[in-house]
Amino acid sequence: MIGQDGIWTKWFRYLTCVILVVWLILPLIPLAIWSFARGWFFPDILPQQWTMQAWQYAISDISGVLDSLWLTIGISLGATALSILVGVPAGRALGMYEFRGKSVIEMMILAPIIVPGIAVVLGVHSLFIWLGLTNSVQGVILVHLIPTLPYMTLVMAGVFSNYDPTFEAQARSLGASPLKTFRYVTLPAILPGIIVGGLFAFLVSWSQYILTLVIGGGRVVTLPLLLFNFATSGRNDITGAIAMIYMGPGILILLLTAKHLSGRSGAVGGFGRL
Repeated sequence: MIGQDGIWTKWFRYLTCVILVVWLILPLIPLAIWSFARGWFFPDILPQQWTMQAWQYAISDISGVLDSLWLTIGISLGATALSILVGVPAGRALGMYEFRGKSVIEMMILAPIIVPGIAVVLGVHSLFIWLGLTNSVQGVILVHLIPTLPYMTLVMAGVFSNYDPTFEAQARSLGASPLKTFRYVTLPAILPGIIVGGLFAFLVSWSQYILTLVIGGGRVVTLPLLLFNFATSGRNDITGAIAMIYMGPGILILLLTAKHLSGRSGAVGGFGRL
């Protein structure tokens, strides 16, 4: 039987979850209501008139929302893929090996997270002008590596810090090539970490505004830029509709990767929980 302390602990967990859900969802309710409202004035608790005009405009060709949506998805996927390509070997080096200057490299990896983004992008902007990467999608993808790569690298460093490399040695001793060793031994073991790190990288890239605005020069119009433009123009109804569209991919990805975030997947060497 569950004791008194166990009952209180259970109720405390439920209450914490309810508070967390309310804290996250409550600010989104006015946006959802605005997206269906034709004017919403104080002191009305709910709008007097409801309409689908904002949604019809948001998904129309003239609004540019869908074009910005696909562009934002492409940029975020590109930044995530590059983060994985760089972050996996970097995380392996930091997680599995000790070498001189390791602490300095770790601080350099954390620097883009600590330093304000506007300060970083102003320094990078001059270099990108010289390289001809400004006002281009390629430049925006590369500049998104500044905030996304640290998350990917640190997640993979945590995975590899508990990784057992003897499984790779056994595979090679049985005649497996380096490619097959990675495919059948290493990759299944670190895949949960790649998924979690990729999720963070995608969401961080997805939400970038300042980096995209400065490097894109206003020509690369992602969804955060479009959302900000409508929000500052006073169109609360369209802003609400675009905000709902903007949150959709992130929520979908979170639901699809929930089992990896909860640590239910196993890994070689016993690091099933990240």
